[in-house]
Amino acid sequence: MTTTEAQASKSPSELIDGRIKELGDWRGEMLARLRTLIHQADPDVAETWKWRGVPVWEDAGMICTGETYKAVVKLTFAKGAALPDPARLFNSSLEGNTRRAIDFQQGEEIDEEAFKALVRAAVALNKSKARR
Repeated sequence: MTTTEAQASKSPSELIDGRIKELGDWRGEMLARLRTLIHQADPDVAETWKWRGVPVWEDAGMICTGETYKAVVKLTFAKGAALPDPARLFNSSLEGNTRRAIDFQQGEEIDEEAFKALVRAAVALNKSKARR
């Protein structure tokens, strides 16, 4: 069985579990923590796996993606430019008209309540556009 076939037999949640485990360092821990917060903010969130290995969280549309790089875990909010961000969590991809991202670095604290509010705002925006 090829790697592609093995991945095809797993659910997106299992693939995300595998990514967290394979990272085996602070990035896996950070991704797992952010995933937990997303689920706390939106118990109805669906996990998907796109673009050959990117975890994606959706509810009435894409909420955010979770990418891991050598120095950061990046959560990119698909419609981040349209979201209120009073806690100024967005610190990356600020130049675009649509997306916004948060780069989390090793040892960085997460403002959990502000992060969950951002996820809820993304879901509300998705649902408001879905009703139109």
